[in-house]
Order: sequence, then structure tokens, then C-alpha cells
Amino acid sequence: MQLVLERRAERSTIVAIASPLIAIALTLVTIGILFAIIGKSPIEALRVYFVQPLTDPFPFFLQQEIIVKATPLVMIAVGLSLCYIANIWNIGAEGQFLVGAVCGSWLAVKTNGTDVGHWVLVVMLILGAFGGAIYGLIPALCKVYFGASEILTSLMLVYIANLGLDYIVRGPWRDPHGLNFPTTAAFDPAASIGTLFEGPGRLHAGSIITLVVVMLAAVMLGRTLMGFQIRLVGAAPRAARFSGFKSDRLVLFTFAVSGALAGLAGIIEVAGPIGHLDPGVASGYGFTAIIVAFLGRLNPIGILFAGLFLALTFIGGEGAQISLKVPLDLTKVFQGILLFYVLACDSLIVYRIRLLRTAAKAVPANA
Repeated sequence: MQLVLERRAERSTIVAIASPLIAIALTLVTIGILFAIIGKSPIEALRVYFVQPLTDPFPFFLQQEIIVKATPLVMIAVGLSLCYIANIWNIGAEGQFLVGAVCGSWLAVKTNGTDVGHWVLVVMLILGAFGGAIYGLIPALCKVYFGASEILTSLMLVYIANLGLDYIVRGPWRDPHGLNFPTTAAFDPAASIGTLFEGPGRLHAGSIITLVVVMLAAVMLGRTLMGFQIRLVGAAPRAARFSGFKSDRLVLFTFAVSGALAGLAGIIEVAGPIGHLDPGVASGYGFTAIIVAFLGRLNPIGILFAGLFLALTFIGGEGAQISLKVPLDLTKVFQGILLFYVLACDSLIVYRIRLLRTAAKAVPANA
């Protein structure tokens, strides 16, 4: 008997819809087994991860935290989905996220302690998006003009951005009154994104910006010529060339938009929940957003729900660390397993598993 993957005559719509649900179910089973191996109750662990954050008795606190965590994930993932639909692979959204945070924070640092208006925040958001777009164009230009792999160049640029951020907050931008900690001074109220509600929650206006980005991306992909070009280049690049679409321009466009959204997410995260720039900004949102993009089927609406689900794992992981005494890194293990199952289940959209009987080998007469 032999298991083989056989290409389907056409893509399975049913499997495409069920694929993320199957991946989540398999991930829950696997993570339950891991909890049992380390001596924890799988049922209790899954309750802490997925039920407790949604039913917390403290009024809307953890629910707000889920939305706060989902905000950068969804925004970055929407930008990445534009690249992935066109078969262009931006793996460096984490670096673009950090550069956007640094570029937007520059104005907050320069105007700190001065009497300025709220125009500062608007310019900070523009600078963050612009910085992310420029940083995203670097691997795009290397691909277009030198044929370099955008996967490698975008990934390597993450380390440069990370080290650059570390140098800035430990050197020229370090708060002189910060007890020698690697951080800038706290942003002024005019340079900060305020919360939407009074109370202990941190829900801020950046979540509304993310919803607008999701809606605009959905309209662009479904209703505009650029959206049609992105989908056509990804599905049938030869037909796209015959239609006169320029793949090089598309590479530059998708990387610029993806970088801009990642950079915008970076400055929103800094000016919102964090309130200052420090090395902790490099929290891995850019890499986790890759899982969000694929789990959401590269669809902006699907990405919104996938981002909320991944944010739930972050909040649940923090709760499990406290109540179950398990390491917080287990959340990263959970997310890695989820990505593995998402990609594995996605292969069933194009291929089906067949069980073949292998013929027995003939035995020589003189044996």
C-alpha cells in the first residue's frame, strides 16, 4: 500500500472553506496532547486559552485586550495578503513594522515637552507608513533590478531594523531621566493615540483605522482593476503578461503597500498601547501576521477573524502562564503548529490523497 498526492482536476471549494477549520481542530488536538505530556489537564488548558479570556468577569478588559492585540496583526496581514495573492513573498513585515515605529517616533521625540497640537499625531502616522513603504521597497527593487530573492532580502532586513532600533533607544534617543533603561521618554498626549473608553481598558482608535484598512482592501481586491491585476498575476502570470500587466510594477506596488501598512501598524502600536519606543516593540507581530494571512485565506474579512483568533491565543497564553505555570513560549509553539497545519491542509485544495496498492515483486526462479 502506498499513499500518494494526486492533483485534482479543479480546486476543491469545499476543502478551501473547511481547510482553516480543520487546521484549527488539528492544532487543538495536538496542543492538548502536549499539555498532557507536560502533566497538565488538556481540557483545563484549552479552557484557560480560549474560554476564560472571553468570559472574564472584569468588564470588557480582556475582550479589549484581544482587539488591541489583533489590531497590528490584522493590519500587517492585510498588506501581506496582497503580496501573497500575487505570488510575491514578503517575509520581512517585522522589519517594516519596526522602521515605521522608528520613523513615526522621530517626530514624537523631537517635539517632546513642547506645546504642539494634535497635528503631530497625524504626521507621525504618515511618517510611519512612509518609512515602512520605503523599507519594503528595498527587497522589491532588489528583485526587479537584480533578480534577488525577495524572501531572503526581506527577511535579512528584519535583523538590520531590529539592531537599528536597539541602537537608537540605547543611544541618541534614550531618555536621560529613564534610569538608564533603553527607552525614549514617554510621548506627549498630543503624540499619543487615546483610548476609546474610560476605564482600565486599552482599546484605542487604531482599531478603527484597522477596520477601515480591511474594508478598503476588500473593495480594492473585489472591485478595482488593481485588485483584478493582483489576482490575475498570482493565478495566471502568463495570461497577465498577454493582458499587458507589468509584473515588475506589481512587485513594487504590493511591497510598498504591504510595507506602508506594516509601518502604520508599528507607529500605531508605539503611539497607542506602549506610549514610548523601546526594544520591546519587536514582539514578532510581523511573523505572526503571516499565519493570520494564510489562516484568513488571504481574504481581508477572513484575516479580520483570523487576527482575533490569534490575538486570543496571546491573551490565553498569558493567562495560562499565570494559572497553569506553563512558559509563555508555549504560545509560539501553538502558533507554529497552527501554521504547519494550515499549510498542510491547504495542499488538499489542489491535491487529494490516494491509497494505491503496490504490485508484489516477482521472485526469480533460481532464488
